[in-house]
Amino acid sequence: MALLQLGSPLIYCSFLSKTRPSCSQKHCALSRFRCSATDRTASDQSSVVIRRSANYPPSPWDHNYLISLENKYAKEERVRGRAKLLKEDVRKMLLETETSTEQLELIDALQRLGISYHFEREIGDILTRISTVDRKGGKKEELHATALEFRLLRQHGFSISEDVFDIFMNETKAGEFKTSISEDPKGLLSLYEASYLTTKSDTKLKEARSYATERLREIIERSSNTDHDETQSYMSKMVIHVLEMPYHWRVKRLEAHWYIDVYGKRHDMNPVLLEFAKLDFNIVQYVHQEDLKNLSGWWNNSGLAKQLDFARDRIAEHFFWGLALVDEPHSGYIRRMLAKIFAFMIPMDDIYDIYGTIEELETFTAAIEQWDVNRLEELPEYMRLCFLLLYNTVNEIGFDVVRDKRINVIPYLKDAWTGYCKCLLREAKWYKNGDNPSLDEYMQNTMVLASIVLQQLYCACYSDKNSDTILDTASDNYRSVTESSMTVLRLANDLDEMERGDTLKSIQCYMNEKGATEEEAREHVRVMISGAWDELNREMTATDQSTLPKGFIEVAMNLARASLCVYQYGDGLGSPEKSKMVDRVLSLLVNHVPLD
Repeated sequence: MALLQLGSPLIYCSFLSKTRPSCSQKHCALSRFRCSATDRTASDQSSVVIRRSANYPPSPWDHNYLISLENKYAKEERVRGRAKLLKEDVRKMLLETETSTEQLELIDALQRLGISYHFEREIGDILTRISTVDRKGGKKEELHATALEFRLLRQHGFSISEDVFDIFMNETKAGEFKTSISEDPKGLLSLYEASYLTTKSDTKLKEARSYATERLREIIERSSNTDHDETQSYMSKMVIHVLEMPYHWRVKRLEAHWYIDVYGKRHDMNPVLLEFAKLDFNIVQYVHQEDLKNLSGWWNNSGLAKQLDFARDRIAEHFFWGLALVDEPHSGYIRRMLAKIFAFMIPMDDIYDIYGTIEELETFTAAIEQWDVNRLEELPEYMRLCFLLLYNTVNEIGFDVVRDKRINVIPYLKDAWTGYCKCLLREAKWYKNGDNPSLDEYMQNTMVLASIVLQQLYCACYSDKNSDTILDTASDNYRSVTESSMTVLRLANDLDEMERGDTLKSIQCYMNEKGATEEEAREHVRVMISGAWDELNREMTATDQSTLPKGFIEVAMNLARASLCVYQYGDGLGSPEKSKMVDRVLSLLVNHVPLD
């Protein structure tokens, strides 16, 4: 429905022109799959191969429409000039704010509004002072201030114990909070948000999450039955929003778009912050639009979507993934590189998952492992372009790294794609043979996938003369970060895709192994996702001991956030229009933020 608001016929022509199977093709029912008997193997042109297809809808984004995108506000010199003046006003505000709590609230607002990246040095200095000087003054007795400080310090890699919340515990009833905080919605909201920065050892704070959840739900229920002022309305919106998904798990750029509107309705909103956030969002959106145009041109010229017409054609959604991982305006190359990785991952997943025969998949996997273009003729015709385009793209990334850093990372990139294909091949054989792997077997295979995005990112952006040690030995830090991020990605996908009926998912594995109900299995998977976040949080707060750059850990966390976002309301890649994915692409890349 969101596309109707665009009033553009360009989007609809992609639906009309998309090549579809003819009515004369043979069909059979298999879950939601279509089976056809129109393709033949490369080795035996006379043998008919039964193919499956998931009936994925065509892309909702026409190339001509994407390259026409433009944020007119970002081009105006007066807008850019005004943004520069406001930026300095905000910087002055940060430095002159008197109390620590006020500074923390300002930092929180800057982050939620999407403009904190302008003030990283100032924010770092403030948090360093608070962590080393202000905390010596004793424990705060206000829940909101304590929880906000805890969350921001942990988020930025500072060490702080969950014991800071002991002052709010009931001294006579172990494990219970003081009655006085039950009617403090602001404090409870901050406590709830802080509870998602836990590590595995933070048992008290996890109990606090349950307590805060119950109290916040009661507050929302009461407020829905009464008239409330603007402050209560703002608080209600925030509580409903975070109970659906906590801020720590959300895509930051998408959250900024949402919060700009909500913040503008606060009775105590700062007009300088709001205006700067609106201007900056539009200016950065223009940069993102140019990146998307570049990527769409590459994808359109590749011809891969036409060659693999059974696979998901999702270039705008792939760019959304890249944007969710790295949104800073100066990081266009990284965004485009990440989007290209996703643009290969998804069609290859469809090749292995639903379309290719085992013999074809084994041949394709061997070609990837040997990284040999001389094996091109051994591949079925539909696989050749995919292999060659992947080969050229990976080598281009390798060339960029050799040129800029004098390091040959192509062997690592090749190994990452080999591992990805072997993992997909193993799952295809499970399905073909009717195997029922245990959940541990399923997750161990999934971990092979862990490096496909992050290893290529590390090679291209963070590699140096010491990288061989990290990537060759798979250091504990590296393995923990990549596997935890991949766990969230895979399990978030599984929570949505189980009903599709193709290869086994984690939920089915758990049900088969434990004799559990589907709901019990889903709850177990949610616990696993939470545990993976505990590991990511631990790595973020252990940056002093880590062999990994802080920026790399943050991108790994962003990959987990993007995964939860894409599959929050359904399969964002399989059915973008039914899962709010189209609306989210519109929010970040099409619709500007009104300045009035």
